[in-house]
Amino acid sequence: MDYATSSLLLKRPVTVKAIVTTRWKEEVQQQLQSQVNQIDQQTQQLEMQGKRTLEEIKKKATQPPSPQITKQIENIQGQVNQKKGELLNKKNQLLQQLQQVQLLELDQEVVQAQMESFFRLEKGDNLVKKLNVEVVIRDGVVEEIRGEL
Repeated sequence: MDYATSSLLLKRPVTVKAIVTTRWKEEVQQQLQSQVNQIDQQTQQLEMQGKRTLEEIKKKATQPPSPQITKQIENIQGQVNQKKGELLNKKNQLLQQLQQVQLLELDQEVVQAQMESFFRLEKGDNLVKKLNVEVVIRDGVVEEIRGEL
């Protein structure tokens, strides 16, 4: 094997940054609002399913309900409340992100995604420089590639 011409094909992280434009802000806000609406729907479905399940258990139960039935009802209510809490946390995070997007200034760069790419590494290459690559986009169009390819 000839070591003078040997090289490695490696994988590296690539940061994708978006330049904030009016169009970008509108699209991101729409996506976040859509996710908030989905969480609201999931919460309503969860409440309805929980209610139906509890009603079915109560219909089948003797009066007064046995300790096992009471325990089962408490467990279901606990599960529903836990899941509702998780959904509420997600919704609050999305609402915070929505507020942050509204405060962004035009032409500001923001990290939009992380991707991976392959690169060839050869003897004498600066590994640190080859690992630091960014792609800058404006409304989905690549405007600049920063770093050593």
